[in-house]
Formats: sequence, C-alpha cells, structure tokens
Amino acid sequence: MPSTDAALRQHVLSLLQGGNAHVTFDDAVKNLPAELRGKKPKGAEYTAWQVLEHLRIAQWDILEFSRDPAHKSPSWPDGYWPATAAPPDAKAWDKSVRAFRKDLKAMCDMVADERVNLFKRIPHGDGQTVLREALLTADHNAYHIGQLVLLRRLLGAWK
Repeated sequence: MPSTDAALRQHVLSLLQGGNAHVTFDDAVKNLPAELRGKKPKGAEYTAWQVLEHLRIAQWDILEFSRDPAHKSPSWPDGYWPATAAPPDAKAWDKSVRAFRKDLKAMCDMVADERVNLFKRIPHGDGQTVLREALLTADHNAYHIGQLVLLRRLLGAWK
C-alpha cells in the first residue's frame, strides 16, 4: 500500500494530466484546423489561439514562481494574453503546444519528486506551497481546456 505522501502525489499528478472528469489538453488541441485557430465564434470572447496562449503563459508563470525566487510575473491582465487573435505565423500554434506540454511535465516532475516537500511554504511567496501551485495549475488548466472544447464546438471542429 502506498504511503499517504505517495498517494497524494499520484492524485495530484492525475489531476494535472487530466483525462478523468475532463478532456485532456492533447485532445483539446489535436487536429484543430489552422484556419480556425484565430477565429472567434459568435458570442465568444476569445479565439482558440488566445486561450491556448493564456494557458501556456499562466502555467509557465505558476511553474516559474514555484521554482525560481528571481521570477517576475507578467503584468495582469495584458501579460497573460497574446496581443493578436490569431497565431502570428504557421509555427506559433505548435510551438505554444510544445511549450505547454514541457511546462506541464516540469510541474508534474516537481510534484513527483519525493525530495520536494509539497506542504513547505515557498520562501519567496506569501504562504503558497508547491501543492497549492500544482492544484492551482490543474484547476486553471481544466477551466481553459473546457473553453477550448466549447470554442471547437462553436466552430464545428469537435468530434
């Protein structure tokens, strides 16, 4: 039987990786036609590109805050959203997807590392812990991945 610590880490990793009660990130971004990535459906506030970039930037910020005392967060809200509704070029979408996956893996690696005390306050924070930041990441990601699915449905690009 796994220890309480190991069980908690597994639960948090499962939450971060998705696929239980939510669509995974990979499923949400898979095969979205390039011509729809910057299209804003009627009644929507954002495009899929804007949501993807917001996911990437916010997750990166939470990760870097969790591990780097010198990290400076972007200004809110402008620093957390892309400047354009559509990707600036054909490679930007894939680059953003790769960066999101890389940072998600880094967050998962931190949670899985038994040398990391999930409950210890982050010294440069104001009460945050790695556990809190991992849960914040999972919660924020689930919310915006849901938005990506909704945008795809409105665009007629969901299975």
